[in-house]
Amino acid sequence: MSNTNRNTRTLALLRIAVGVLFLIFGEYKVFGTQFALGGGFQFWINRFIQHGAYPFMLGVLKNFVLPNGGVIAFLVAYGELCIGIALTAGLLVRTASVFGLIFMLSLLFAADYPGPNAAFWQYFGASLDHSVLALCLAAFAIGDSDEVLSVRPYLKRFRRKK
Repeated sequence: MSNTNRNTRTLALLRIAVGVLFLIFGEYKVFGTQFALGGGFQFWINRFIQHGAYPFMLGVLKNFVLPNGGVIAFLVAYGELCIGIALTAGLLVRTASVFGLIFMLSLLFAADYPGPNAAFWQYFGASLDHSVLALCLAAFAIGDSDEVLSVRPYLKRFRRKK
């Protein structure tokens, strides 16, 4: 196997693994009632406001996200599920990756502030929950992770038969 094929396959496996993570988190939010209908989303936003939002995000969270929490909770839930489906199946990978990257950066700035007196390196340490996924999603958006281990070739063959 050439290095190009190995790298492409490895990137595709990482894409699928990240997609499965999004599927797991999106599934419980979409098919359960606690997150979108039971106040779970608002709980997390309030927690971010109290312990973790970058100062420039506080106004956005308090004045936009919380007042529109019901709608945004459904957008988050279905967005995560759709990103998971797209990454796992290898369909619309770039689009899903860009939206996922925006989502991860939003979460990073909403939840990962280490505090005003933190050392420079602590900003990176505090962001690991979201920055690692953001870097993966950026790689999927730039690379060709949908070239292998994807349903795309099967869909192309199906379209040609019609």
